[in-house]
Amino acid sequence: MPNALARMLAERDWILADGATGTNLFNMGLSSGDAPELWNVEAPDKIRALYRGAVEAGSDLFLTNTFGGNASRLKLHGAEKRVRELSRAGAELAREIADGAGRPVVVAGSVGPTGDIMEPMGTLTHALAVEMFHEQAEGLKEGGTDVLWLETISAPEEFRAAAEAFALADMPWCGTMSFDTAGRTMMGVTSAAMVDLVEGLPHPPLAYGANCGVGAADLLRTVLGFAAQGSERPIIAKGNAGIPKYVHGHIHYDGTPELMADYAVLARDCGATIIGGCCGTTPDHLRAMREALETRPGNSSRPSLEDIAAALGGFSSASDGTDGNAPAPRRSRRRGRERR
Repeated sequence: MPNALARMLAERDWILADGATGTNLFNMGLSSGDAPELWNVEAPDKIRALYRGAVEAGSDLFLTNTFGGNASRLKLHGAEKRVRELSRAGAELAREIADGAGRPVVVAGSVGPTGDIMEPMGTLTHALAVEMFHEQAEGLKEGGTDVLWLETISAPEEFRAAAEAFALADMPWCGTMSFDTAGRTMMGVTSAAMVDLVEGLPHPPLAYGANCGVGAADLLRTVLGFAAQGSERPIIAKGNAGIPKYVHGHIHYDGTPELMADYAVLARDCGATIIGGCCGTTPDHLRAMREALETRPGNSSRPSLEDIAAALGGFSSASDGTDGNAPAPRRSRRRGRERR
């Protein structure tokens, strides 16, 4: 039998995903620097509220609170031995909310980057990366996720390791990368290169795309890059709600619900099937996105870059990364960003 997401993809022209995890948890009292995954067992009612907020706003699919749930990330909080427990708990709470929704809702098990740089640029081996991703995948599977959801990845080597781990767990999955460096990921991947990567995997994802990055306009330029490659695999767009600004001691994203409604419709017209928000996206944004997708007719032609810029603001760089004018990959050690 097809899994829940495959069935939904076969039946729907578009699917509304969820919004931010970090933004909404910070609004509930999470302190910067704390591990959100610990709330899966220490504050389960708040995690239920996080999930319920997305579902009640109209999301057809939402991600578990497990983005930083691998051993490398949890080691920063002395919780590296609790990977399976915390991932399972986050998924079980999600399953509870999805099953009580009264309509089909897909639970996607969030898997973020390890935060380590893989060989040969760094010290993380392929085997260890596979082991870490597999451990988390098994916990999410035990908790009842319908699909695994790899996100905010920068390095192709890490993407391949996760794909191998998900095959070991015998789970369907989706995967997104973050294009935040003049149209490329931090490690130099272009939209065209990601399509080649995805289509060459022995255990490819059900859908692929982009999340986070710089702003919604840049992300849609990347989506157009995916669509131009001609793959029939569904595309994911999860853009930030505007641009982050530091206001009164806190990070604030300036994207209004109205802007995100425009973004959602443009994302659909650019070729995306699974459309959601990333950093800064709240249930208010999701409600506006849902209404726009349901009420605004589709456009038979792709939006131009000028159309996107006029609706969402200008691009952060002149290049989309495919013309050779992007910076070289960074080589510094980097912890994967939280989805805020």
